[in-house]
Amino acid sequence: MSATSHSFAALGPGDPAPMFHQRCTSNPRFAFDTVGGRYVVLCFHGTAADPVGSEMIKTMTDNRFLFDDEKVCAFGVSIDPRDEADKRIEELLPGIRHFWDFDGLIGRLYGMLPTDAKLESGSVPLRRLWVVLDPTMRVLAVFPAAEGGRHNKDVVNFVKMLPAPGLHAGLELQAPILFLPNVFPADFCRHLIGLYEQHGGEESGFMREINGKTVQMHDHRHKRRKDYTIEDPELIQKTRAMIRRRVVPEIQKAHQFKVTRMERYIVSCYSAEDGGHFRAHRDNTTAGTAHRRFAVSINLNSEFEGGRVSFPEYGPRDFKPPVGGAVVFSCSLLHAVSAVTKGKRYAFLPFLYDEEAAKIREANNASLGEGVGAYRA
Repeated sequence: MSATSHSFAALGPGDPAPMFHQRCTSNPRFAFDTVGGRYVVLCFHGTAADPVGSEMIKTMTDNRFLFDDEKVCAFGVSIDPRDEADKRIEELLPGIRHFWDFDGLIGRLYGMLPTDAKLESGSVPLRRLWVVLDPTMRVLAVFPAAEGGRHNKDVVNFVKMLPAPGLHAGLELQAPILFLPNVFPADFCRHLIGLYEQHGGEESGFMREINGKTVQMHDHRHKRRKDYTIEDPELIQKTRAMIRRRVVPEIQKAHQFKVTRMERYIVSCYSAEDGGHFRAHRDNTTAGTAHRRFAVSINLNSEFEGGRVSFPEYGPRDFKPPVGGAVVFSCSLLHAVSAVTKGKRYAFLPFLYDEEAAKIREANNASLGEGVGAYRA
């Protein structure tokens, strides 16, 4: 059946890149939304079994010097199980990985396959193409397959001319965050640190969606932090009052969003001794966290090195609020905490949301895995 009788997704410059989870040569469930902060080249070759696909793959490997995972990373997309079984394709780190798109998920999203393609039904038409994304995960350029392999040369020349990721828009971008000094007074910060030092902290995990359930995971390569949970009702009320007076009005002013609820009362510690850090992530990507609207990161001390908050999609700049100061940002933003290299960083880290989000949180109780507490609005 001809490709012209099918409907294909048609992405162009400025379109947001479709997000997905898919098996990859480096990860059984790769979260594509985490690769922001660098240019991303997607090579929709489909299969290494024919000359068109194999030449596209060769273009990647012959130019692997372009793909360093810092400025640019590349992903091949295969729908052919023989590519994996016969090891016709292998990742080359840093910089080159491959998605095993055997169910056609990525191909349908990006226009390699028809939107209604069912690979199990047999032969389907392929549209080979290259897609280049900017560091904010928006489409920068599309190179459909062209006669004589011109698309391969064109994408290489295009990538060679790309500026530094932080200048992809033609100027340095500012992450859409609020930077607020004087949220907590210094003596209150010292009190919270004292509670942590008195009681100690427990290893902190992160949430992942596995088989439709939100579960807590632990992986020191991704995150290393310890948390103390505040249980004193009076102390909880004090933190709520200061957030309500000093943070909520700023969110209302900047984002026209009325915060009414607060989640999590913890004193966190990123320690140089433990290699404390948190790799790039978003805070609302599971059913159990989908209600989160804004994250607040309040530094309780300053006697540490590293431990800075950054937003890779918006350039390399990072932030270290003063004692009692906060960085406030949308939970949808990709963000990271660099490794603490000296001392300990103590922080108070709540999430904020509203009544509509509270309904979402309660409705998603059925999707919570074992050990993730249910919620009642």
